Amino acid sequence: MEELAQSRDSPDAGAARREMLRTIFEETLAAIDVRKVLARAVRCDDGVLHIADLRYRLPDFDRVLVVSIGKAAVPCAEVVLGALGGCGILVEAVVVGPGEIANSSCRIDRWQGSHPLPDASARDAAQHILKILKSSTARDLILFLISGGASAMMELPLDATLAIEETAAFYCALVNSGLNIGEMNTLRKHLSAVKGGRLAEAAGDATKCTLLISDVREGREDVIGSGPSLPDSSTREECLELMRRPELKDKVPDRVRAFLESAELPETPKAGALCFARANSRVLLSTETMLLAAANACRSRGFHTVINNTCDEWEYRAAADYLLARLRELSAEYPRVALLSGGEVLVSVGSDAGIGGRNQQFAVYCATKLNNIPAQTTVLSAGSDGIDGNSPAAGAVVDFHMMGHAPQIKEALDRFDSYPLLAEVGGAIVTGPTGNNVRDLRILIAER
Repeated sequence: MEELAQSRDSPDAGAARREMLRTIFEETLAAIDVRKVLARAVRCDDGVLHIADLRYRLPDFDRVLVVSIGKAAVPCAEVVLGALGGCGILVEAVVVGPGEIANSSCRIDRWQGSHPLPDASARDAAQHILKILKSSTARDLILFLISGGASAMMELPLDATLAIEETAAFYCALVNSGLNIGEMNTLRKHLSAVKGGRLAEAAGDATKCTLLISDVREGREDVIGSGPSLPDSSTREECLELMRRPELKDKVPDRVRAFLESAELPETPKAGALCFARANSRVLLSTETMLLAAANACRSRGFHTVINNTCDEWEYRAAADYLLARLRELSAEYPRVALLSGGEVLVSVGSDAGIGGRNQQFAVYCATKLNNIPAQTTVLSAGSDGIDGNSPAAGAVVDFHMMGHAPQIKEALDRFDSYPLLAEVGGAIVTGPTGNNVRDLRILIAER
């Protein structure tokens, strides 16, 4: 009976639901547009710089230095530099991130940044940023604009003898390990001369304000971009524990492993350090912001809407099974229901991987389970940054009809090769890079 319930749905009705979820995703991205959010948060009036609830008297400073790093670096910098344009103070900027930046009246040092693996540009950007921060004084106001992706885009190992190739191999091992973002960034922070609060340490007595576009769980702000300007809550002991994990066995370059396991491994700056005496931070955008926008879009279409983040950072199959079970329960009570979940699912990628990403992997796996729900069910999973793994897609939208009988599903899942299959059946969602990054959005709808 349950499979029959799915089969009664017409192809046109299924296509309409898939298109509706695509539209909801587009509306959500528009609602969390970085430029709009920062424009509301940052302004300059009568010599006072307003940043959210913070106030800075610009006559107290000789210079404002803007350091913008991450996937949202360009739009963040454009808005903040625009707000500072008429303030009558010297402004300089360093921008490390993708995209082209609009012309500005101030000096801008510019790097495109590499992701997910650091390269020579990440090293050069890190060296330059450290140099200018170390020359700062107590008369400088430094605005750090940090978004997801900053970890790879700016990198310089504490051990100066480590080659770029060794650092990139270390990042590759982390990305494919199945470790969550907090665990990965604990290791990155302790390897790096520019992470885990070390940019704030380099800036010494300067006044510092960090604005964050969060791609991590609430309350873990020092994980965003590996927390280059914030006090670090992770420790050397945690590094040692993580390096013993089987996921990293024989995958981390020998010299990187030796450094992270050394008894001489330097600790990162902690809360209470002098470099944070004149420092503040604010989160301007987060996963919660995205979920509330998506929930409004679902409710406006008549869905009983539930947000459930219980499975954040679960293995993707466990997360899918949990959410589908919860959807089944809700659909028995409500004729039209939308279940929303934010954050990231974990996927361990083998050496024979194809083209895909965690969102597409999640969606394809869900498609194999939809015949167990006695309602018409559609699933969307996509990244707010517009990038899913090594594919051109942001994610996917699927239902039982378009995916349920595809013979190559098992091979696609086994080889982490979901994108070619999804592109063939019209399930891939392609947005291009969005200039934002507040983690992934999953929307599961069921209609009786």
